[in-house]
Amino acid sequence: MRAYDFGPQHPLKPVRLERTVAVLNAVLDGELECISPRNATASEIGQVHDDELIEIVQAMSQGEDVSPEDRFAFGFSSHDTPPFLGMWEACLPYCGAAIEAAERVNAGAKRAFNIAGGLHHAQRHKSSGFCVFNDCALSIVTLKQKFERVMYIDIDLHHGDGVEFIFDDDPDVLTFSIHETGRTLYPGTGFVQDEGFAGTAFNLPLEPMSTGDTWLLGFSEIAPRIIDWFKPGAIVLQCGCDAHRSDPLGHLNCAVQDWLGAVKLVHDLDIPMVVCGGGGYDLANVPRMWSAAFLAASGLDVPEFIPETIPKDWGMTTFRDTTPNPEEWVGRKEMEDAVAQLKSRLR
Repeated sequence: MRAYDFGPQHPLKPVRLERTVAVLNAVLDGELECISPRNATASEIGQVHDDELIEIVQAMSQGEDVSPEDRFAFGFSSHDTPPFLGMWEACLPYCGAAIEAAERVNAGAKRAFNIAGGLHHAQRHKSSGFCVFNDCALSIVTLKQKFERVMYIDIDLHHGDGVEFIFDDDPDVLTFSIHETGRTLYPGTGFVQDEGFAGTAFNLPLEPMSTGDTWLLGFSEIAPRIIDWFKPGAIVLQCGCDAHRSDPLGHLNCAVQDWLGAVKLVHDLDIPMVVCGGGGYDLANVPRMWSAAFLAASGLDVPEFIPETIPKDWGMTTFRDTTPNPEEWVGRKEMEDAVAQLKSRLR
């Protein structure tokens, strides 16, 4: 999974996976069960992506000459999702993990975690936003082999556009995304009025600099109501942690404990669930936030302090932020207006 690497200057750092595993192992005294994923097949990836995209990824992965026009058409650019040698092979394990995690839930597991997953921007016909293929969608189609209705919950800073668009016309898949508004942030989508062709897309966009209390209140006000209305048999929870106030790519102002509150809320519903990673570009935050999320989603206590065996130069000492946000309830009015619109839809 660490081979999925766009280079040293790219904000997506594979080392965040390694450090998350290290933190979890330290908390769990070496009892973390790490399962080596199998590689997905082209036909499995083809459940959610067009053959043309798969073929272009395979070609660029082998260093074949692909025209700039084709690269652009399929979503590849030097600054966003740059192609690299071995790209196809690097995608196979994180896609395989998404399928295997869902298969374990289908077989009766309450939780399964795909740490390298959460690549939610890839669409059926093109890659996008650091995401070559959409592992979240692969987990969903696998869960649908057993469960009549599947819900996708996205707590990433960015709108989960790829997942929403892939299942736009499927009434048995509901997508809910809370994110910074597309007016100020990539990918420029996910507005509260966007319902999808089947009417099962729900979006809660927040204004820039919205604080974590606003973020968590908005999530708590609408997510349980949507879940109660839709009654999913299983959930895919995307745990992008870039809504944190220190993340360099966004403008939201969440503390760890605000964000973690959403994970705990979903866990308490006791619905079978695949949990995956997502965005997160501050290396001092991602390992502790993902570790906290995986612990909370398993019903385990999140300790106060990072274990002393973790290197100090990783910049992590506690699992929670110890300093409060400088302002409270920023963005609350806009959030409440959006929540009111979503509640009106449910009625």
